[in-house]
Amino acid sequence: MDMVVLDRWERRLTFLAHAIPYFVLTATTVIYSIFTAHSASERWVTYGLVAFGYAWMAWWFTLHPQWRNRMGLMTVFVAGLVVFYAVLGMREHWFGAVSYAVYVYASEVLRGRRMFFAVGLTAVLATLSLFGGYPPAEARPAFWLLMMVFVVVACTFTFVGHVTTEQSRQRKELLEENEGLHAQLLVQAHEAGVQDERHRMAGEIHDTLAQGLAGIITQLSAASSSDWERRVAVAAELARANLAEARRSVHALRPPALDSAALPEALDEVASGWSTVNGVPVSMTLTGSVRVMHPEVEVALLRTAQEALSNVAKHAAASRVGLTLSYMEDVVTLDVRDDGVGFDLTRPSSGFGLPAMRHRVHRLSGALSVESEPGAGTAISARVPA
Repeated sequence: MDMVVLDRWERRLTFLAHAIPYFVLTATTVIYSIFTAHSASERWVTYGLVAFGYAWMAWWFTLHPQWRNRMGLMTVFVAGLVVFYAVLGMREHWFGAVSYAVYVYASEVLRGRRMFFAVGLTAVLATLSLFGGYPPAEARPAFWLLMMVFVVVACTFTFVGHVTTEQSRQRKELLEENEGLHAQLLVQAHEAGVQDERHRMAGEIHDTLAQGLAGIITQLSAASSSDWERRVAVAAELARANLAEARRSVHALRPPALDSAALPEALDEVASGWSTVNGVPVSMTLTGSVRVMHPEVEVALLRTAQEALSNVAKHAAASRVGLTLSYMEDVVTLDVRDDGVGFDLTRPSSGFGLPAMRHRVHRLSGALSVESEPGAGTAISARVPA
């Protein structure tokens, strides 16, 4: 919105500045026609000069705006305008105000010495026009004093106008750059949101559907003639639970374990269910004072526990698993330990589990650490701000 307002005001001021030369030349011509008693032939010569001035400004500046950045052409334009003003101003002092036209154009299209030379020379011509030419000896002190004042004032105001114009241009470029950066940030934020949603969906699929399918396959593969009914019932229950999880994942809802229980109870429920399915005892330990946390924090810790337990079931061959949830002053930690086979942390892994856990925790400005070595079990610790 600021950029639109700035552009609107800039267009108005630019139009006004470009209209001033035509207005001044028109106003002085009207004054000349009313208050000067020249002959018809002299008047027509003056009108011809005025028409030349209109045509010169229109051709070089108004009708060809693409020439305004070409210093050579603009030097010719301003030089012709100075000559035009010298002839017209010396012919009739009423046209002294036309010097404003030169000041406007010189400050806009010239730079450096050329600008100050054109403005200073025009101020000298304005003084000569005011005195009707170079004055006699008795008026020369006043002439030189007034000329010095004209030159200093004209150069000063031209310089101020030039600096103001440059600052306005720089501010506009800065605003345009800021708008470009803002648009770029919006695009990046959108892309980051899309990527984050992909990570979320991938994590949800891995944490729920993949684990559920693995559990179903395990149950059906282990079924025998003596316990197939129990195995099929467990597999069916896993299928129903994972169907509900899939629906919740699509709608970005909280896990069902957190819908009706606090995080410690939800973790205990998950651990108990996992222990029932996998036949491995799980101990749950709680330290610190339980408090309500942001839903994303609770979901991240619950999903981390589910993923860690899934990894234990698939890789650890553990006989015991321990979960510890610790509430501290400004952080909460979840530790999952097993006494399984462990693994070598220096060897690269192609699995999705650990990267998914790290992504969940890092999204919350937390940290995930993993300790393991072959034959010594594994310990995973998630630490997030509470």
